[in-house]
Amino acid sequence: MWRDERLSSVHEILTTAGIPWAVAGGWALASDWRCEVSDNGALRPWHAGERLSLPIHEIHARAVSGAHPPLELLLNERDDTAWIYRRNPAIRRDLDRAILVCDGIPFLAPEIVLLYKSKAPRPTDEADFRVALPALTTEQRDSLRLAIAEMRPDPV
Repeated sequence: MWRDERLSSVHEILTTAGIPWAVAGGWALASDWRCEVSDNGALRPWHAGERLSLPIHEIHARAVSGAHPPLELLLNERDDTAWIYRRNPAIRRDLDRAILVCDGIPFLAPEIVLLYKSKAPRPTDEADFRVALPALTTEQRDSLRLAIAEMRPDPV
């Protein structure tokens, strides 16, 4: 899976440009992509040279040819040492624990993906949780449990 030439192309482009990145979901790559940003709940074109800033954190890319499924790119906050949860900046994870690497391809740690999915879980998110949970280390489980607890208000 990781040796697919499309993903290798993304890896080469972003790494060469010095852009930190990680796989966090479905992917595909081809030439002639149309990119849009999610801005105040609506998609709008992302123009060449336009610098994105908060609160924008989502880019949608679609192959003009329609030959490949759309690609969703999610931007994450970070500082020099830690990934920062955009929904609550108090929730942080050291970068070496937030971005893992398999066969040279960086990916977002599963406990962070599950944290994002915990906001309003759909049946697919619940299924992902059931599959991923047994593979998490004790430390990853604790991190996820504490982050979710931080997001949930105390019971009245």
